Formats: sequence, structure tokens, C-alpha cells
Amino acid sequence: MASPKVAEALAQVQSSSDQPAAFEALLDNMSTVSTPESISGDLKAILNAAFSSSAVGIVAQRAILDKYVGVVRGIGSANLSVELGSHALDMLDSSSSSTSAPGQAALSTGAFLDQAAALRELVADGHEGNDDYDEAARTLADISLDSSARRVTAEDRVRVWVRIVRNYLEIDDTTAADTYLNKLKNVIYQVDDPALNLHFRLSQARIQDAKREFLPASQAYHDISLSPAIAEDERLHTLGMAVKCAILAPAGPLRSRALGRLYKDERAPGLAEFGVLERMFLDRLLAPADVDKFARGLAPHQLALTADGSTVLARAVVEHNLRAVSRLYANVGFAALAALLGLDPARAEDTTARMIEQGRLVGRIDQLDQRVYFERGEASGQKGSGRADPSVGRETRRWDAAVQALADDVENVTNALQREFPDFVAANLVV
Repeated sequence: MASPKVAEALAQVQSSSDQPAAFEALLDNMSTVSTPESISGDLKAILNAAFSSSAVGIVAQRAILDKYVGVVRGIGSANLSVELGSHALDMLDSSSSSTSAPGQAALSTGAFLDQAAALRELVADGHEGNDDYDEAARTLADISLDSSARRVTAEDRVRVWVRIVRNYLEIDDTTAADTYLNKLKNVIYQVDDPALNLHFRLSQARIQDAKREFLPASQAYHDISLSPAIAEDERLHTLGMAVKCAILAPAGPLRSRALGRLYKDERAPGLAEFGVLERMFLDRLLAPADVDKFARGLAPHQLALTADGSTVLARAVVEHNLRAVSRLYANVGFAALAALLGLDPARAEDTTARMIEQGRLVGRIDQLDQRVYFERGEASGQKGSGRADPSVGRETRRWDAAVQALADDVENVTNALQREFPDFVAANLVV
């Protein structure tokens, strides 16, 4: 119900010879004729009167709706945006459904497509202001973007779809977000707006992160962290996300390259995750204390359980430590390897076999001797390429080569001492 002052103004408007202009003038003067307590009822009464008046045509109603949306936006209240925007949409729907002829209903619906889109964006703004991201996404999804009665550019579509994706990501609904991201991929190349492209790239990285596609997510986060379009603190935060994803990625040559790229970034030493990044890049064993500290900064989906009952982080750490062990030992027994990895011998053997089979570790397993033999060199990452065929006498030849290298080093030191300190060598050398 309208306040007395607005009711009096509406009576004057309805007796005016130019009602459309009078309605717009009344909306322009809302700050003087209405109060914060009555503004909701006043605006509803004005809109109802404008749409019930036979003296106001469709073109004028469009202008009044545009003015109405501007006034509601100016109030700056999330609750009022939802309430008043929903009221206007309900009124448009009821006016369409009450039209007697089917053709007239279609005309009435199509006549206000631009205004309906603006109203839905207004309602979505209100839902976002109230942290109701699911309703915001649903409201934006109702905007007509494919109607022939309304001119919609690729940029308009991208702007709406990006907002939908971001809202779904706020509630961790990556399935729904991915649906609209796939739509974006078909048109984003037509848009030059840097902000929209940045939001698209960031949304894509967040979805890849949520789907545990950590390597592409790390690459995307790192690229975004280099963008001058975002603030310095946001760039550092995004760099930290790139480091987390790289650490959580499956151990192997691809992850090693990702870690190397991040380790060489001059901003990396200032991150809280740098300690774990450095130890992983240098193939050092990770201590449980380092892992626990790193885990406190992870998102819930990054700590989710995998098919074998372990967390994503625990699996990544085990696989990394296995690669680190391969750098320290030429061969190791199952029991000792299990102790180093914090697993039971059976799981240690299974993990080693899987990484060798997937080409992420080079070596072979001797199940009779209960021992793993590691080969020097980097795995290629190709499935089956990590298998090392046993060679007769290989370990003996390797031992002989090591003894030969030690003897050569001793001889070199002796010759150097002979040249520099001949008297000392003559007095102390025992032949």
C-alpha cells in the first residue's frame, strides 16, 4: 500500500494529460515523496498504476520499468532489490498469462525482454548481496539470451554466463558451473573485454582445481598471477594456488616441470608454501610436520578422500617421497621402503608398481628378493616406459665402476699432493 503522500501524487498523475512523463517524474522524485519505511509499498503502487493505466502504452511502460530499475538500484538494499525486482517480474508474467489471445501473449512477453533481463540482474544482485548464490545463479539462468526479439551480443552472453559460473563456484557446485563454462568456451574468443576474459580463465582454473585436474589448474593459476590486470595481493594469492595445485599433482616429469617453473618465480620465496615447494623441487623427503603445516592451508576438496581411502595430499606426498627415495638409493627392500613412506610393505609395493607402470618412475621390482631397483635418469611420463629390464651382471658392473671411480679419485689426490707438497709426500707416503 502506498503512503498518503505517494497516493496523492498518483491521483495527480492519473489526471495528467501526459501520464508517462508524470510517472517518470514521480519516480525521479522518490527521495522527496517517500521514506525508507514506505519506499517498498510506494514503488509497487507506482508500478501497478503505470501498468493498469490505459493511457500508458508499451513503449512508455518500458521507459518506466527502466526508471524503476534505476531507482531500486539507487536504494542499495539487497532485500529490496529481491523484493521489488521479483514483484515487477511477477507483474510482467501475470500480464502475459492474462492476455486472451495466444499471439497477444507472445507479444506481451517479448515486448519487455530487455526490461525483464534488467530486472533479473537486479534480483540476482540482491541474492548475491545476501550470499544466496544458488538463487542468484538460477535467476540469471532465466535471462533470455537466444530470443530473436532481443539483440544479444557475444559479450552480453559471456557477462551473464560468467556470473552464473562464479555463483555456482561460490557454493562448490562445480557440475553446474562446468555446464556454463562449456557454453563460454564457444563464444569467449569473440570477446575482447580483459575483465571478462580474466574471469573466464579464473573460473576455468577453479573448476579444474575442484575436479582434481591439478596440473592444468596450476598452469592456469600461474598465468593469471602474471596478469597486471589484478592487484598485487591477488596475484600473490593466485600464485599460492598455483603452488598448491602443483604440489597436489601426481608425481612425475610433468609435475617436475611445473614445480621448476614455480620455484624459479622470483615471488615464490615470499609464499607460505615455499618450503614444501622447495623440498619437492629438489627431490627431498618431506617430513610429517611440513605436510601437516601445508595441509592447514588447503581447501576442503583438496583434502578429499581418494578411491583407496587416502587423501589427495597424502597420495601426493607418498608419491613424491618415493621419487626422493629413488634419488637416494640404487635399491631398497620393501620393509625399508615402507618405513620411509609411512606405509605397510604391500601398499609400498603397489604404489611403486603403479608409478613404474605409468611411466612416472624408472625401476623394476624383484618380488622374490622383496626389493625395488631404481634406475638413474628421468621418467618420460609415457605409460609402460618406467619398466627397467634386468641385465645380467648389471649390479656387479655398477659396483666395479664405483670402485674404479674411487680409486681414480684417490690417485688424483695423491698426484696433487705430490706436486704441491713433495717433501710431505716423501715423508708420509706408504707404498
